[in-house]
Amino acid sequence: MSGHSKWSKVKRYKGALDEKRGKIFSRLSKEIQLAAKSGGDPDTNIRLRTILLKAKEVSMPMDTVKRAINKGTGAEASVALEEVVYEGYAPAGVAVLVEAVTDNRNRTAADIRSIFDKNGGNMGASGSVSFLFEKKGQLIVKKDAMGEDDFMTLVLDAGADDLKTDKADIYEVLTAPENFDKVKKALEEKKIATESAEVNFIPKTTVVLDESKAGAVLELYDALDEYEDVQNVHANFEVSDEIMAKLDK
Repeated sequence: MSGHSKWSKVKRYKGALDEKRGKIFSRLSKEIQLAAKSGGDPDTNIRLRTILLKAKEVSMPMDTVKRAINKGTGAEASVALEEVVYEGYAPAGVAVLVEAVTDNRNRTAADIRSIFDKNGGNMGASGSVSFLFEKKGQLIVKKDAMGEDDFMTLVLDAGADDLKTDKADIYEVLTAPENFDKVKKALEEKKIATESAEVNFIPKTTVVLDESKAGAVLELYDALDEYEDVQNVHANFEVSDEIMAKLDK
């Protein structure tokens, strides 16, 4: 999602943490395992370090973290995992990118297609919607962490591409993927906490949804997000906080 709905997703994610803890740990284990293929030392592996911080935020057990790292480095036996991106359209012409990790590409592709079909969407071919997104580092920080002028100077000096301040209570920082870690470190050095910090597919343009269309799009979005092989779902729709609040009841 983007804009207001991105921040709403973060809040919904945190609110549902207890009931979804097992699923969150499973997803993080896969991410850690894949990242650790490039090395098990977080000091030299930026991707691993970022994921380990996410694991710490949700109190993932250290034994589970270590086991995932060992599987990634080959110190422990494991099934072979691969990353796959699926593309398609939700109702109202909303573009959707689905990042998945699987040990069976054919099974996962069939299941993702079925989810699209059952929820009013259409799964497309590779490249059908990816041109509508760009990969960016995205960091969300509450505005009470620092005044706008000082915050803008901090993140731009650290290498950020853009700072969005149009939301009532948050800053949204966008970076090139290669500058993400530098900007995150600059915030950490100032002891500024992030509500969300990850490299995402950011939509170049968005589709603003009213309440009648938002419900159908969110049903597909949530169905994809619930599927066990899915790590992240990205879509180019915009929903106001007021509509999200109504739909979350």
